[in-house]
Amino acid sequence: MPTWFFIICQFSIIACAVVGGVFLTFSDFVMRSLNSANTASGIEVMQVINREVYRYVFMTLFLGLSAFSLFVIFYAGITLSGSTAVLVIMAGAIYLVGVFGVTVLFNVPMNNMLATLDYSTLEAVSYWKNTYLPDWTFWNSVRTMACVASAVCYLVAGIIHGL
Repeated sequence: MPTWFFIICQFSIIACAVVGGVFLTFSDFVMRSLNSANTASGIEVMQVINREVYRYVFMTLFLGLSAFSLFVIFYAGITLSGSTAVLVIMAGAIYLVGVFGVTVLFNVPMNNMLATLDYSTLEAVSYWKNTYLPDWTFWNSVRTMACVASAVCYLVAGIIHGL
């Protein structure tokens, strides 16, 4: 593994940890806190969060890791060998499927649906309580674990490379 690629993989460990930490925060206490608040307030705050997330560092890391994952899968597949290659490919694939894929297929559609609702209506309250909170949090927890798994694969690949 070339030094430049090793360094990029080490940065990916940190980036996966940061992205996963944001997801963990939501699964661990933000969603519970929003659920404990006045229902309309919880919905409104989540709608604001979903609009604001696109403007900051988190989205740069989230999307950057998605693009990088494609690159590492390709690069490792043609230039690396053995368990290092397998682990780096797994790291990229886990992130793409478990973080990016889950986001696109599950969390974003729920966010989009929530965005269309007037937070003060019974329809919004029903969607929030019966669908959004349990389902969004479940899929967010999947994203959290995928970030951890991806970071672990990069970490182990780096350890094997160093041996």
